[in-house]
Amino acid sequence: MVERYTRKEMARIWEAENRFRIWLEIETLACERQAELGVIPREAVAVIRNKGDFDIERINVIEAEVKHDVIAFLTSVAEHVGPEARFIHQGMTSSDILDTCFSVQMVQAADELLGDIRTLLETIKKRALEHKYTVCIGRSHGIHAEPITFGLKLATWYAEMDRNLARLARAREGIATGAISGAVGTFANIDPSIEAYVCEKLGLRPEPVSTQIIPRDRHAEYFCTLAIIASSLERIAVEIRHLQRTEVLEAEEHFSKGQKGSSAMPHKRNPVLSENLTGLARLVRCYALPALENVPLWHERDISHSSVERAIGPDATVTLDFALRRLNGLIRDLVVYPERMRINMDLTHGLLYSQRVLLELTQAGVSREEAYRMVQRNAMRAWQEEKDFLQELLGDEGVVGALGEKKLRSLFNLDYHLAHVDTIFARVFGGD
Repeated sequence: MVERYTRKEMARIWEAENRFRIWLEIETLACERQAELGVIPREAVAVIRNKGDFDIERINVIEAEVKHDVIAFLTSVAEHVGPEARFIHQGMTSSDILDTCFSVQMVQAADELLGDIRTLLETIKKRALEHKYTVCIGRSHGIHAEPITFGLKLATWYAEMDRNLARLARAREGIATGAISGAVGTFANIDPSIEAYVCEKLGLRPEPVSTQIIPRDRHAEYFCTLAIIASSLERIAVEIRHLQRTEVLEAEEHFSKGQKGSSAMPHKRNPVLSENLTGLARLVRCYALPALENVPLWHERDISHSSVERAIGPDATVTLDFALRRLNGLIRDLVVYPERMRINMDLTHGLLYSQRVLLELTQAGVSREEAYRMVQRNAMRAWQEEKDFLQELLGDEGVVGALGEKKLRSLFNLDYHLAHVDTIFARVFGGD
């Protein structure tokens, strides 16, 4: 975790204090059910629950000697609990603690991220409604195409992030499993009801069949979902970066008082937040690949996944959490320039109406191939010679002969392209 890109709310989930506290709760819950089954004395559970604690510095000292984090933890807990500590970890293996805890942490992280996305959705929605009819040019291949509205652009972002909300909810559900099944997952030394009890108390479901670990396809789905969300953030960031280019300048990041854009050029107002989001998205996507490579482990378990997950668990969630919050602020404060959008639409001298002219010619009985040639020759002349497209068409006897001057002039109307904005907004935002 890089402090610069870390929020304390997410970082807390991955701190040693939270991890060991979850470990202790797993062990204590297991003891509670063991006592109900008569495996350990009930009075021992009361002692474990009341006196159970740990010392992180002591754990680190013990681990330096024994080279095993779970054993070091159990030793520290035993020093607090006393003789009754012999009943802790009955029939369990380290992965029962590690994997179940990791699931709890990923669920906690998912809940933070789901909250981030919901906040972002509200911000995007507000700006979309604000700019529902702010007309701008749509682009394909970076080239002017036909008019859209800035609100529609925002609506596409909203719809995508809404899908990401659903994806993350599914990934959260998929990762919310625990395993307390003992060595190689056979429950030979521990009753399956203990797993069910612990999982219920932790808000998890028992893993239907574990080996000595929870299958890593669940984790791969989780981290791939984070990567998809990061890519969506980058799509928005790249769009804002393009819109802020000097030659375009239809929108730009808020430039605060006292902010400086360049150490050398005092005039610069750079899209630093959007560029930062592109970089953060690259990082989150990087974490998906090792999660996929963790799926094929040896036999009932090996430890090759462990070092990977110690890194990607905190790093992927912390980075995405920061990126979501950053994008929310960026969109909330985004400066939009409707006047510049209008100026940019006029750069092509009316060429944005070419398709409508083409279609009307076909409706008037002209073959599509001939209609295309008629429109294109006038469009190319308007583009190359910087002439008004409508005037060129009005000077074309074939076009005027097919459509008439009055009809031709009527085709150059922005409202035509906005007729179904309400329909699209209703699909995206419902009754709003």
